[in-house]
Amino acid sequence: MAPDRSNSGSNSGSNPGKDFDIAILGAGPVGLALASLLVRRGAAPARIALIDAKTLDQVAQDPRSIALSHGSRQILEGIGAWPRVADPIHQIHVSRRGHFGRTLIDRSEFGVPALGYVTRYGQLVTALSDAAYTAGAQVIRPAHADAVNETADGVDLQLENGTALSTRILVQAEGGVFGAQTTKSLRRDYGQIAIIAHVKTSAPLPQRAFERFTDEGPLALLPQDDGYALVWCAHPASTEHLIGLPDTAFLAALGEAFGNRLGRFTQVSQRNTFPLGLNAGPATSARTVAIGNAAQTLHPVAGQGLNLGLRDATVLARLLAQDASPAMLERFATEQKADRDVTIRLTDVMARIFVDTPQRPAVQGLLGLSLGLFDVFKPAKKILAEQMMFGWR
Repeated sequence: MAPDRSNSGSNSGSNPGKDFDIAILGAGPVGLALASLLVRRGAAPARIALIDAKTLDQVAQDPRSIALSHGSRQILEGIGAWPRVADPIHQIHVSRRGHFGRTLIDRSEFGVPALGYVTRYGQLVTALSDAAYTAGAQVIRPAHADAVNETADGVDLQLENGTALSTRILVQAEGGVFGAQTTKSLRRDYGQIAIIAHVKTSAPLPQRAFERFTDEGPLALLPQDDGYALVWCAHPASTEHLIGLPDTAFLAALGEAFGNRLGRFTQVSQRNTFPLGLNAGPATSARTVAIGNAAQTLHPVAGQGLNLGLRDATVLARLLAQDASPAMLERFATEQKADRDVTIRLTDVMARIFVDTPQRPAVQGLLGLSLGLFDVFKPAKKILAEQMMFGWR
Protein backbone atom coordinates (compact mmCIF):
# COMPACT_ATOMS: atom_id res chain seq x y z
CA MET A 1 0.00 0.00 0.00
CA ALA A 2 1.32 3.43 -0.94
CA PRO A 3 1.90 5.92 1.87
CA ASP A 4 -0.89 8.50 1.96
CA ARG A 5 0.80 11.87 1.84
CA SER A 6 -2.47 13.78 1.78
CA ASN A 7 -2.40 16.98 3.84
CA SER A 8 0.93 16.16 5.46
CA GLY A 9 4.20 18.03 5.89
CA SER A 10 5.27 20.68 3.38
CA ASN A 11 2.98 19.21 0.76
CA SER A 12 -0.28 19.88 2.54
CA GLY A 13 -2.59 22.71 1.69
CA SER A 14 -5.45 23.78 3.93
CA ASN A 15 -4.66 27.44 4.53
CA PRO A 16 -7.64 29.78 4.06
CA GLY A 17 -6.80 32.57 1.62
CA LYS A 18 -3.79 30.74 0.19
CA ASP A 19 -2.61 32.22 -3.12
CA PHE A 20 -1.17 30.14 -5.96
CA ASP A 21 0.06 30.72 -9.48
CA ILE A 22 -1.40 27.46 -10.78
CA ALA A 23 -4.11 25.27 -9.23
CA ILE A 24 -4.80 21.86 -10.74
CA LEU A 25 -8.18 20.22 -10.14
CA GLY A 26 -7.63 16.48 -10.40
CA ALA A 27 -4.58 14.60 -9.12
CA GLY A 28 -4.85 11.76 -11.61
CA PRO A 29 -1.96 10.89 -13.94
CA VAL A 30 -2.27 13.99 -16.11
CA GLY A 31 -2.66 16.48 -13.25
CA LEU A 32 0.18 14.93 -11.28
CA ALA A 33 2.44 14.87 -14.32
CA LEU A 34 1.72 18.54 -14.98
CA ALA A 35 2.75 19.51 -11.44
CA SER A 36 6.10 17.71 -11.69
CA LEU A 37 6.73 18.99 -15.22
CA LEU A 38 6.11 22.57 -14.04
CA VAL A 39 8.66 22.23 -11.26
CA ARG A 40 11.12 20.58 -13.64
CA ARG A 41 10.69 23.61 -15.91
CA GLY A 42 11.48 26.01 -13.07
CA ALA A 43 8.08 26.89 -11.59
CA ALA A 44 8.07 27.46 -7.82
CA PRO A 45 6.59 24.31 -6.21
CA ALA A 46 5.02 26.27 -3.34
CA ARG A 47 2.99 28.17 -5.94
CA ILE A 48 1.41 25.01 -7.41
CA ALA A 49 -1.66 23.38 -5.82
CA LEU A 50 -2.98 19.91 -6.64
CA ILE A 51 -6.55 19.23 -5.48
CA ASP A 52 -8.25 15.82 -5.60
CA ALA A 53 -11.36 14.30 -4.02
CA LYS A 54 -9.76 10.91 -3.26
CA THR A 55 -7.02 9.88 -0.88
CA LEU A 56 -3.84 8.44 -2.36
CA ASP A 57 -4.60 5.09 -0.72
CA GLN A 58 -7.94 4.94 -2.53
CA VAL A 59 -6.37 5.65 -5.90
CA ALA A 60 -3.45 3.28 -5.33
CA GLN A 61 -5.87 0.35 -5.08
CA ASP A 62 -7.26 0.97 -8.59
CA PRO A 63 -6.48 -2.22 -10.57
CA ARG A 64 -7.39 -0.93 -14.05
CA SER A 65 -4.85 -1.59 -16.79
CA ILE A 66 -3.64 1.28 -18.93
CA ALA A 67 -1.42 1.48 -22.00
CA LEU A 68 1.51 3.89 -22.13
CA SER A 69 3.23 4.79 -25.38
CA HIS A 70 6.99 4.95 -25.87
CA GLY A 71 6.69 8.74 -25.90
CA SER A 72 4.86 8.67 -22.56
CA ARG A 73 7.68 6.64 -21.05
CA GLN A 74 10.10 9.38 -22.08
CA ILE A 75 7.90 11.99 -20.37
CA LEU A 76 7.47 9.97 -17.18
CA GLU A 77 11.13 8.99 -16.88
CA GLY A 78 12.04 12.65 -17.29
CA ILE A 79 10.23 13.47 -14.04
CA GLY A 80 11.22 10.30 -12.18
CA ALA A 81 7.73 8.79 -12.32
CA TRP A 82 8.08 5.58 -14.31
CA PRO A 83 5.90 2.93 -12.58
CA ARG A 84 7.61 0.07 -10.80
CA VAL A 85 5.92 -2.58 -12.97
CA ALA A 86 5.24 -2.04 -16.68
CA ASP A 87 5.02 -4.85 -19.24
CA PRO A 88 6.55 -4.00 -22.64
CA ILE A 89 4.77 -4.38 -25.98
CA HIS A 90 7.19 -5.41 -28.74
CA GLN A 91 4.60 -6.11 -31.43
CA ILE A 92 1.04 -5.03 -32.21
CA HIS A 93 -1.09 -7.36 -34.36
CA VAL A 94 -4.09 -5.63 -35.99
CA SER A 95 -6.77 -7.68 -37.75
CA ARG A 96 -10.43 -7.75 -38.82
CA ARG A 97 -12.55 -10.69 -37.66
CA GLY A 98 -13.96 -12.72 -40.56
CA HIS A 99 -12.07 -10.81 -43.27
CA PHE A 100 -8.75 -11.11 -45.06
CA GLY A 101 -6.00 -8.70 -44.12
CA ARG A 102 -3.90 -7.89 -41.10
CA THR A 103 -0.85 -5.84 -40.18
CA LEU A 104 1.95 -6.44 -37.69
CA ILE A 105 3.83 -3.49 -36.19
CA ASP A 106 7.19 -4.48 -34.69
CA ARG A 107 9.52 -2.42 -32.49
CA SER A 108 12.54 -3.45 -34.62
CA GLU A 109 11.15 -1.43 -37.54
CA PHE A 110 11.37 1.79 -35.54
CA GLY A 111 14.48 1.39 -33.42
CA VAL A 112 12.72 1.62 -30.05
CA PRO A 113 12.97 -0.75 -27.05
CA ALA A 114 9.17 -1.17 -27.02
CA LEU A 115 6.17 0.20 -28.89
CA GLY A 116 4.38 0.73 -25.60
CA TYR A 117 3.85 -0.59 -22.08
CA VAL A 118 1.02 -1.87 -19.91
CA THR A 119 0.73 -0.97 -16.24
CA ARG A 120 -1.96 -0.53 -13.64
CA TYR A 121 -3.58 2.80 -12.94
CA GLY A 122 -2.84 2.61 -9.21
CA GLN A 123 0.85 1.91 -9.80
CA LEU A 124 1.18 4.82 -12.19
CA VAL A 125 -0.57 7.28 -9.86
CA THR A 126 1.60 6.10 -6.95
CA ALA A 127 4.79 6.77 -8.96
CA LEU A 128 3.51 10.17 -10.07
CA SER A 129 2.40 11.09 -6.54
CA ASP A 130 5.88 10.28 -5.23
CA ALA A 131 7.39 12.50 -7.94
CA ALA A 132 5.03 15.40 -7.18
CA TYR A 133 5.71 15.06 -3.45
CA THR A 134 9.46 15.07 -4.06
CA ALA A 135 9.08 18.11 -6.32
CA GLY A 136 7.32 19.97 -3.50
CA ALA A 137 3.93 20.67 -5.08
CA GLN A 138 1.18 21.49 -2.56
CA VAL A 139 -1.18 18.49 -2.51
CA ILE A 140 -4.68 18.94 -1.06
CA ARG A 141 -6.59 15.69 -0.73
CA PRO A 142 -9.25 14.58 -0.11
CA ALA A 143 -10.94 17.81 -1.12
CA HIS A 144 -13.54 18.90 -3.65
CA ALA A 145 -14.10 22.36 -5.12
CA ASP A 146 -17.65 23.39 -4.29
CA ALA A 147 -17.44 26.75 -6.04
CA VAL A 148 -15.23 28.23 -8.77
CA ASN A 149 -15.36 31.93 -9.60
CA GLU A 150 -13.20 33.40 -12.34
CA THR A 151 -12.43 37.11 -12.24
CA ALA A 152 -10.33 39.37 -14.42
CA ASP A 153 -7.33 38.87 -12.12
CA GLY A 154 -7.60 35.19 -11.21
CA VAL A 155 -9.79 32.31 -10.09
CA ASP A 156 -11.23 31.89 -6.58
CA LEU A 157 -11.94 28.39 -5.27
CA GLN A 158 -14.03 27.38 -2.31
CA LEU A 159 -13.36 23.83 -1.11
CA GLU A 160 -15.93 21.73 0.70
CA ASN A 161 -13.80 21.73 3.84
CA GLY A 162 -14.03 25.51 4.06
CA THR A 163 -10.66 26.26 2.51
CA ALA A 164 -10.56 29.31 0.26
CA LEU A 165 -7.93 29.47 -2.47
CA SER A 166 -7.06 31.90 -5.20
CA THR A 167 -4.94 31.20 -8.26
CA ARG A 168 -3.75 33.02 -11.36
CA ILE A 169 -4.47 30.00 -13.61
CA LEU A 170 -6.82 27.06 -13.06
CA VAL A 171 -6.19 23.75 -14.82
CA GLN A 172 -9.13 21.37 -15.04
CA ALA A 173 -7.76 17.80 -15.07
CA GLU A 174 -10.79 15.96 -13.61
CA GLY A 175 -12.05 13.82 -16.46
CA GLY A 176 -14.88 11.55 -15.38
CA VAL A 177 -16.43 8.92 -17.65
CA PHE A 178 -18.39 9.38 -20.85
CA GLY A 179 -22.07 9.82 -20.15
CA ALA A 180 -21.44 11.63 -16.88
CA GLN A 181 -19.66 14.62 -18.43
CA THR A 182 -20.84 18.01 -19.59
CA THR A 183 -21.42 17.79 -23.33
CA LYS A 184 -18.68 19.41 -25.41
CA SER A 185 -18.76 20.68 -28.99
CA LEU A 186 -17.67 17.35 -30.49
CA ARG A 187 -19.67 14.47 -29.04
CA ARG A 188 -20.40 11.00 -30.37
CA ASP A 189 -22.02 8.07 -28.59
CA TYR A 190 -20.54 4.93 -30.14
CA GLY A 191 -23.32 2.73 -28.81
CA GLN A 192 -20.69 0.49 -27.25
CA ILE A 193 -19.83 -0.69 -23.75
CA ALA A 194 -16.32 -1.85 -22.88
CA ILE A 195 -15.75 -4.99 -20.83
CA ILE A 196 -12.45 -4.87 -19.00
CA ALA A 197 -10.82 -7.82 -17.25
CA HIS A 198 -7.61 -9.83 -17.03
CA VAL A 199 -7.51 -13.12 -18.93
CA LYS A 200 -5.10 -16.01 -19.35
CA THR A 201 -4.56 -18.22 -22.38
CA SER A 202 -3.08 -21.67 -23.07
CA ALA A 203 -0.53 -20.40 -25.62
CA PRO A 204 0.42 -16.77 -24.87
CA LEU A 205 2.77 -14.83 -27.16
CA PRO A 206 5.05 -12.73 -24.94
CA GLN A 207 5.15 -8.97 -25.57
CA ARG A 208 2.60 -9.10 -28.43
CA ALA A 209 -0.56 -6.99 -28.22
CA PHE A 210 -3.66 -7.57 -30.34
CA GLU A 211 -6.25 -5.18 -31.74
CA ARG A 212 -9.07 -7.26 -33.27
CA PHE A 213 -11.94 -5.46 -34.99
CA THR A 214 -15.33 -7.19 -34.75
CA ASP A 215 -18.75 -6.20 -36.08
CA GLU A 216 -19.62 -4.63 -32.72
CA GLY A 217 -16.34 -2.91 -31.88
CA PRO A 218 -12.64 -3.49 -31.25
CA LEU A 219 -11.32 -6.22 -28.97
CA ALA A 220 -7.90 -5.53 -27.48
CA LEU A 221 -5.56 -7.88 -25.63
CA LEU A 222 -2.51 -6.27 -24.01
CA PRO A 223 0.28 -8.42 -22.52
CA GLN A 224 0.35 -8.04 -18.76
CA ASP A 225 1.71 -10.18 -15.94
CA ASP A 226 1.13 -13.80 -16.92
CA GLY A 227 -1.80 -13.06 -19.22
CA TYR A 228 -3.55 -10.19 -20.97
CA ALA A 229 -5.48 -7.06 -20.10
CA LEU A 230 -8.75 -7.34 -22.00
CA VAL A 231 -10.79 -4.45 -23.44
CA TRP A 232 -13.77 -5.88 -25.34
CA CYS A 233 -16.11 -3.32 -26.92
CA ALA A 234 -19.60 -4.43 -27.92
CA HIS A 235 -23.20 -3.26 -28.17
CA PRO A 236 -24.97 -2.72 -24.83
CA ALA A 237 -27.26 -5.74 -25.24
CA SER A 238 -24.31 -8.00 -26.08
CA THR A 239 -22.32 -6.65 -23.16
CA GLU A 240 -25.15 -7.27 -20.73
CA HIS A 241 -25.38 -10.84 -21.99
CA LEU A 242 -21.61 -11.40 -21.75
CA ILE A 243 -21.33 -9.95 -18.26
CA GLY A 244 -24.06 -12.32 -17.06
CA LEU A 245 -22.34 -15.45 -18.37
CA PRO A 246 -20.46 -17.86 -16.10
CA ASP A 247 -16.68 -17.68 -16.54
CA THR A 248 -16.52 -20.82 -18.71
CA ALA A 249 -19.17 -19.55 -21.12
CA PHE A 250 -17.63 -16.07 -21.21
CA LEU A 251 -14.22 -17.50 -22.10
CA ALA A 252 -15.79 -19.57 -24.86
CA ALA A 253 -17.51 -16.48 -26.29
CA LEU A 254 -14.24 -14.56 -26.11
CA GLY A 255 -12.48 -17.35 -27.98
CA GLU A 256 -15.16 -17.26 -30.68
CA ALA A 257 -14.74 -13.51 -31.12
CA PHE A 258 -10.95 -13.43 -31.01
CA GLY A 259 -9.87 -16.70 -32.62
CA ASN A 260 -7.23 -19.23 -31.66
CA ARG A 261 -3.99 -17.24 -32.07
CA LEU A 262 -3.34 -17.60 -28.34
CA GLY A 263 -4.80 -21.06 -27.92
CA ARG A 264 -7.72 -21.33 -25.50
CA PHE A 265 -8.80 -18.69 -23.02
CA THR A 266 -8.45 -20.42 -19.67
CA GLN A 267 -9.11 -17.87 -16.92
CA VAL A 268 -10.82 -14.51 -16.41
CA SER A 269 -10.83 -12.08 -13.50
CA GLN A 270 -13.77 -10.02 -12.31
CA ARG A 271 -15.38 -8.20 -15.26
CA ASN A 272 -16.23 -4.51 -15.22
CA THR A 273 -17.87 -2.25 -17.80
CA PHE A 274 -17.94 1.41 -18.86
CA PRO A 275 -19.71 3.29 -21.69
CA LEU A 276 -17.76 4.53 -24.71
CA GLY A 277 -18.01 7.82 -26.54
CA LEU A 278 -16.17 10.82 -27.89
CA ASN A 279 -16.56 14.07 -25.96
CA ALA A 280 -14.07 16.71 -27.02
CA GLY A 281 -13.70 20.39 -27.74
CA PRO A 282 -12.09 21.91 -24.67
CA ALA A 283 -13.87 25.11 -23.67
CA THR A 284 -11.32 27.47 -22.22
CA SER A 285 -11.74 30.87 -20.62
CA ALA A 286 -9.15 33.54 -20.02
CA ARG A 287 -7.72 31.87 -16.91
CA THR A 288 -9.02 28.29 -17.07
CA VAL A 289 -7.84 25.45 -19.31
CA ALA A 290 -8.78 21.75 -19.57
CA ILE A 291 -6.29 19.00 -20.32
CA GLY A 292 -6.36 15.22 -20.67
CA ASN A 293 -9.67 13.46 -20.25
CA ALA A 294 -11.24 16.71 -19.08
CA ALA A 295 -10.55 18.18 -22.53
CA GLN A 296 -11.07 15.13 -24.71
CA THR A 297 -12.58 11.78 -23.76
CA LEU A 298 -11.69 9.26 -26.48
CA HIS A 299 -12.59 5.71 -27.43
CA PRO A 300 -9.97 3.33 -25.96
CA VAL A 301 -9.07 1.90 -29.39
CA ALA A 302 -5.28 2.25 -29.87
CA GLY A 303 -4.97 3.40 -26.23
CA GLN A 304 -4.40 7.08 -27.04
CA GLY A 305 -6.39 8.96 -24.38
CA LEU A 306 -3.91 9.07 -21.49
CA ASN A 307 -0.95 9.44 -23.82
CA LEU A 308 -2.49 12.52 -25.43
CA GLY A 309 -3.20 13.86 -21.94
CA LEU A 310 0.45 13.52 -20.96
CA ARG A 311 1.43 15.42 -24.09
CA ASP A 312 -1.10 18.11 -23.11
CA ALA A 313 0.64 18.37 -19.75
CA THR A 314 4.09 18.57 -21.34
CA VAL A 315 3.19 21.45 -23.65
CA LEU A 316 1.23 23.34 -20.96
CA ALA A 317 4.04 23.00 -18.42
CA ARG A 318 6.57 24.46 -20.84
CA LEU A 319 4.40 27.50 -21.38
CA LEU A 320 3.09 28.15 -17.86
CA ALA A 321 6.58 27.80 -16.38
CA GLN A 322 7.47 30.89 -18.44
CA ASP A 323 4.43 32.86 -17.28
CA ALA A 324 1.18 31.73 -15.64
CA SER A 325 -0.96 34.03 -17.75
CA PRO A 326 -3.95 34.03 -20.12
CA ALA A 327 -1.57 34.66 -23.03
CA MET A 328 0.10 31.31 -22.39
CA LEU A 329 -3.26 29.54 -22.38
CA GLU A 330 -3.91 30.98 -25.82
CA ARG A 331 -0.53 29.73 -27.02
CA PHE A 332 -1.25 26.30 -25.56
CA ALA A 333 -4.51 26.02 -27.50
CA THR A 334 -2.69 26.91 -30.70
CA GLU A 335 0.36 24.68 -30.19
CA GLN A 336 -1.57 21.58 -29.07
CA LYS A 337 -4.35 21.82 -31.65
CA ALA A 338 -2.66 19.69 -34.32
CA ASP A 339 -1.83 16.85 -31.92
CA ARG A 340 -5.33 16.84 -30.48
CA ASP A 341 -7.04 17.00 -33.89
CA VAL A 342 -4.98 14.17 -35.40
CA THR A 343 -5.37 11.89 -32.37
CA ILE A 344 -9.11 12.53 -32.06
CA ARG A 345 -9.66 11.81 -35.77
CA LEU A 346 -7.52 8.66 -35.66
CA THR A 347 -9.33 7.11 -32.71
CA ASP A 348 -12.75 8.15 -34.01
CA VAL A 349 -12.14 6.60 -37.43
CA MET A 350 -10.73 3.39 -35.95
CA ALA A 351 -13.67 3.11 -33.55
CA ARG A 352 -16.29 3.57 -36.29
CA ILE A 353 -15.06 2.46 -39.69
CA PHE A 354 -15.01 -1.28 -39.04
CA VAL A 355 -18.31 -1.18 -37.17
CA ASP A 356 -20.44 1.15 -39.28
CA THR A 357 -20.62 -1.16 -42.30
CA PRO A 358 -20.95 -4.77 -41.03
CA GLN A 359 -23.57 -5.62 -43.65
CA ARG A 360 -21.58 -4.28 -46.61
CA PRO A 361 -19.17 -7.08 -47.54
CA ALA A 362 -17.51 -5.20 -50.41
CA VAL A 363 -16.57 -2.31 -48.13
CA GLN A 364 -15.45 -4.68 -45.40
CA GLY A 365 -13.27 -6.53 -47.88
CA LEU A 366 -11.56 -3.28 -48.84
CA LEU A 367 -11.05 -2.40 -45.19
CA GLY A 368 -9.49 -5.78 -44.52
CA LEU A 369 -7.27 -5.41 -47.57
CA SER A 370 -6.14 -1.99 -46.32
CA LEU A 371 -4.76 -3.63 -43.18
CA GLY A 372 -2.70 -5.98 -45.33
CA LEU A 373 -1.42 -3.06 -47.41
CA PHE A 374 0.07 -1.43 -44.31
CA ASP A 375 2.74 -4.14 -44.36
CA VAL A 376 3.49 -3.35 -48.00
CA PHE A 377 3.21 0.45 -47.95
CA LYS A 378 5.82 1.29 -45.32
CA PRO A 379 5.30 5.08 -45.17
CA ALA A 380 1.65 4.69 -44.12
CA LYS A 381 2.61 2.10 -41.53
CA LYS A 382 5.34 4.41 -40.20
CA ILE A 383 2.90 7.33 -39.85
CA LEU A 384 0.41 5.15 -37.93
CA ALA A 385 3.08 3.68 -35.65
CA GLU A 386 4.72 7.01 -34.88
CA GLN A 387 1.38 8.62 -34.03
CA MET A 388 0.68 5.75 -31.61
CA MET A 389 4.18 5.91 -30.09
CA PHE A 390 4.76 9.66 -29.91
CA GLY A 391 1.74 11.65 -31.09
CA TRP A 392 1.98 14.64 -33.37
CA ARG A 393 5.38 16.35 -33.29
